[in-house]
Amino acid sequence: MKTYLVTGGAGFIGSNLIEQLLKSSKVIVLDNFNSHYDPMIKENNIKTFLNHKNFKLYRGDIRDRVILNEIFRDNQIDCVIHLAALAGVRNSINNPMLYQDVNCNGTLNILEIMHLHDVKKIVFASSSSVYGNLKEVPFREDMSTDFCISPYAATKKSSEIMIYTYSKLYNINSVILRLFTAYGPRQRPDLAISKFTSFILEDKPIYMYGNGDTYRDYTYIDDIVSGIIKSIEYVSNNNDIYEIFNIGSSNPIKLKYMIDVISDELKKEAKIVQMGMQQGDVDRTYADITKAKNILNYEPQTSFEDGIKKFIKYYKR
Repeated sequence: MKTYLVTGGAGFIGSNLIEQLLKSSKVIVLDNFNSHYDPMIKENNIKTFLNHKNFKLYRGDIRDRVILNEIFRDNQIDCVIHLAALAGVRNSINNPMLYQDVNCNGTLNILEIMHLHDVKKIVFASSSSVYGNLKEVPFREDMSTDFCISPYAATKKSSEIMIYTYSKLYNINSVILRLFTAYGPRQRPDLAISKFTSFILEDKPIYMYGNGDTYRDYTYIDDIVSGIIKSIEYVSNNNDIYEIFNIGSSNPIKLKYMIDVISDELKKEAKIVQMGMQQGDVDRTYADITKAKNILNYEPQTSFEDGIKKFIKYYKR
């Protein structure tokens, strides 16, 4: 039975991933339960795992090399799934030094400890934000990512480069996943779909930035998790690799349509207040998933409309 370390495992994506991994593997989680959003949400995300015989939780920070060394010393780790990061484009503009410290220095700590303990496999959650405002769509993995427009995106790009460096220096087999906008059960409350659902139900106004024509490649959480698991299998069965994959739906959704679908499912009208565009927000994201399909056999299964139905059912429950 393989043992996986999932950093940031109490979060939205991590907790959904762990639920699947525990069916056949041992899972170690490192999470600091920070106050970026209500820590009780993360506590609830993992409470059902705490008594599982193959689950172990460490409460700590990826910047803390003492706890990292303890984890790697006391456990035989087969692969690291590195999800821990400070997320959010807009917050990164207000706190660039903190984002640099957590996302870049934290990733470097993970890589250095992996090297010292001879752990050779990593799957890293990067972001579609690294593509910035490229004019050509859909976004392919071989396109330039030198034009990030937020500190958050820049920290993800920097981490990709550092992982490449360690893969070449120390033969660490690496898969970089550029995740496109995830949504679904356990979604963070500050993300658009969760926030808009809450505001419509509570008769609060929705602030729509721009004219509603910006679009995102919304990807249901089950499809994100499927892409991560297929990447774990790929990195576990291959050597001498550094690969980048887009994990998205390849079906971009306009902002105004997203609001309409949520409103229709709730059977309640949205009160929209139109605002100007915000700094750091990209105009669009759109994943070309040809490479992931061909190499990982990745195939998203959930349409946006069905995903919203599932999310709202979960949210009301």
